[in-house]
Amino acid sequence: MKSTIRNIELAPQGQSKIDWVKPRMQVLNKIRKEFEERLPFAGKKVVICLHLEAKTAYLAEVIKAGGAEVTVVASNPLSTQDDVVAALVQQGIVAHAWYNATEAEYKQHMQLALDTEPDFIIDDGGDLVSTIHTTRPELLKKVKGGAEETTTGVLRLNSMAKDGALKFPMIAVNDAQCKYLFDNRYGTGQSVWDGIMRTTNLVVAGKTAVIAGYGWCGKGVAMRAKGLGARVIICEINAIKANEALMDGFEVMPMIEAAKYGDFFITVTGNTDVINKEHFIFMKSGAILCNAGHFDVEVNVAQLKEIALSERVARKNITEFTLPGNRMLYVLAEGRLVNLAAGDGHPAEVMDMTFALQALSLEYVALNYGQLSPRVYEVNTDIDEKVAFLKLKSLGLGIDKLTKKQEEYLESWSSEEV
Repeated sequence: MKSTIRNIELAPQGQSKIDWVKPRMQVLNKIRKEFEERLPFAGKKVVICLHLEAKTAYLAEVIKAGGAEVTVVASNPLSTQDDVVAALVQQGIVAHAWYNATEAEYKQHMQLALDTEPDFIIDDGGDLVSTIHTTRPELLKKVKGGAEETTTGVLRLNSMAKDGALKFPMIAVNDAQCKYLFDNRYGTGQSVWDGIMRTTNLVVAGKTAVIAGYGWCGKGVAMRAKGLGARVIICEINAIKANEALMDGFEVMPMIEAAKYGDFFITVTGNTDVINKEHFIFMKSGAILCNAGHFDVEVNVAQLKEIALSERVARKNITEFTLPGNRMLYVLAEGRLVNLAAGDGHPAEVMDMTFALQALSLEYVALNYGQLSPRVYEVNTDIDEKVAFLKLKSLGLGIDKLTKKQEEYLESWSSEEV
C-alpha cells in the first residue's frame, strides 16, 4: 500500500533523529536481536497507532524486524513529526500521517491503516480499537489482539470489556510496573516541563503550579515542579490520593479555589472538563494552561473561546485569549498533549522500557491469541521482570539473589520452620 505523508525528502533529517535514540534504547536493541532470530510476527500485519516521533519509529523498526508488515498512523496530529514519518517510509514501513492533520484527515489516515486488515495492533488512547469496533466491524474476526499504551486507553478498554463490547484481547501495557513507575512518573514529569519551558521561555521558580490529578503522571509533574522551585497545588477527586499529595508536601484544594492562585495549570486526569469557564473567570492575567492527559478535552478551550473577547497566536504553540477586564489567558498546544505537541515527548531511556513492554506483550499475544478471550489482560509478570532486568544489565548494574535458605525462610509459616 502507498503511504500518505507530507514530504519524503525530509527522510534524512528524520533518520538522524532515529539514529540518535537507537543507542539509548538498549533494552529494545536486545529484543530486536531476539525478534530477528524468532520472527514472532512472520507473515502477520501490524498497525501501530502512537505518537509518531523518533522513539516510536524505532519500535516500528523492531516489530518489522520480527517479521511483521508494519503500518503506522498518528495517535495525535500535533505530535507527528513529518521527517520521522518520511524516514520510516524510506525504510519500507507504510505510514498515513502528517503534522497538524485536520479531524477529517486524522480519521481518513486511520481508515487507510485499517485497510491493511491487521492481525495485531498497538494503540494509544483507544482510538484504533474504537474505530475498528464502530466503523470496521468486518475486521473484528481478523484482528487477533494487541496492546494499549495509556491510562486513557485502558479506561476505555475496561469500559468496553465491562459492557461486553470488546471483541479481541488487549494487553494493558500502561498498568505494568515498568511502565507507570518510570514512563508515567519520570517520563511525564520531565517531558511536560520541557514542553512548557521550551514553548514559553518563562521561569518556573517562585511561581504556582496547579496540577489536576495525582496519579503516577501527576506525581511526576508535581515532583519536577517542586524541583524547579514552584509552589505546587494538587486538585484531586480521590481522597486517598489527595492525602498522599498532602503528605508528599503539596497543598490540596478544589480547582475552583486553586484557579485564583495558579501561574501554570496542568491537567493530568484523562477526563473531560477539568478546567472550564467556571474556573477561567477567576484566573489571574497571564495564567498558562496546558494538558498532559491524553485527549484535548481536559481544558475546555471551546468555552474559553466563548467568553473571550479575542484570540491570537502569541507565539508558536501559544494561543492568547483576551477576557473582559483585559485579562490574558494562554493555552499551550491547543490543549493537546503539551509534552508531545510542544516537545519531543519522554526521554529515550524511559521509552526504552515502555516500548520493550509493548514489543514483548505483542509477541505474547501473537503466540497465545488462540487461548486468550476478548478482554483486557495485565502484562505478564515475566515480561515486566525481564524488562527490568534487561534495563539494569544495559546500565552495567546487578542485584542480589536469594539463597536457598532465604527462599525456604520466606516460604515457611510454622514456628518450627522459622
